[in-house]
Amino acid sequence: MRILVAIVLAFVSTAALADGTDERRSGDRAPTATDVITGLYTFSRFQQGLLESTDLKGNAEVKNLAALRAEEAAKRDKALKPIQDAIGAEPRVSKTTPASASLVEPENSDGPTYVKSFYAAQIPEYESAISLLERYLKAPDNAGLAAFAREQLPILRSQVKDAERTMADK
Repeated sequence: MRILVAIVLAFVSTAALADGTDERRSGDRAPTATDVITGLYTFSRFQQGLLESTDLKGNAEVKNLAALRAEEAAKRDKALKPIQDAIGAEPRVSKTTPASASLVEPENSDGPTYVKSFYAAQIPEYESAISLLERYLKAPDNAGLAAFAREQLPILRSQVKDAERTMADK
């Protein structure tokens, strides 16, 4: 039951984020460079939030993966910053639901339930970031950002597949 609640919460928070992104885009136009930068920073904040939420639970597997993802997010943000500066884009990163909101409360769950909810919370966030990059690459408006997006897509696809596989195994 807790896993179902975690999955529903993850879906709802992602749907709300996706709805906000869709409202910023007029019609079916491709996202702009600013939309992509905003989406990637939001995704990075989510990944860093996962690390904060794992401090509450002593599971080494989850802590190690969250630390790795937060480090990757920081590297991605650092690589994205020069592109953002060159474009002159100001990302519109708004308050988002913390990652911990989509996780089962650690003190109220057993280890395996928390681990499953940890992986389940990530999947819709990855899918949203991947979709954003794919839509952007259909009509990119900046060569540097397009190259960055092409570099990031296989990494993100691999990570979401790992999360799906691991969640299925738990």
